[in-house]
Amino acid sequence: MTTATVKTSCFTQKIYRLGFGLSPAIGLLIMLWSCTATNFNVEGITWKTYSNSRYGFEFPYPSNWTFLAAPENDDGIGFISPENKTVEIRGWASQQLPNSIDKSRESGKKIQPNFQTAQGISGVLVVEVDRQATSMTLTLTQNQVKYYWQGRSNSQEFTNYYRLFYYIAQQYRIPKS
Repeated sequence: MTTATVKTSCFTQKIYRLGFGLSPAIGLLIMLWSCTATNFNVEGITWKTYSNSRYGFEFPYPSNWTFLAAPENDDGIGFISPENKTVEIRGWASQQLPNSIDKSRESGKKIQPNFQTAQGISGVLVVEVDRQATSMTLTLTQNQVKYYWQGRSNSQEFTNYYRLFYYIAQQYRIPKS
């Protein structure tokens, strides 16, 4: 039988062998379940807060992370880890076209909220996994603005950053309507 290996523990980096026919969703579930270990210490990190002047959103980031050049239109920002340049977090926002103007096929697809920020705003949190990189993306919609936050790392190291990304997504704040 052919096997695939998946890192499943944030803490000990144990490798479990899963049957090749195992659903990717089950593999992802096992990988994320293992990230519930309490190895993430919020108090052990010195935080800064990024505040966006154009859209009014904000989120915390580790104070030693380096910011990437912001776009000229000031719709967001990105930060990279000083220890690993492939690990990044980003926050941005954009105006939505009114439904009567937006004729794209995607506009009809609605994903039910599955996440709530500490601010009490419901949104959609999606983890996308591929061979190279894995990302966690939060999307919040208020009035005609879509707000986004994303944490991204190479797939082999995602379990090391899951708790950090999840915490920052929880702390993402948007203006009250």
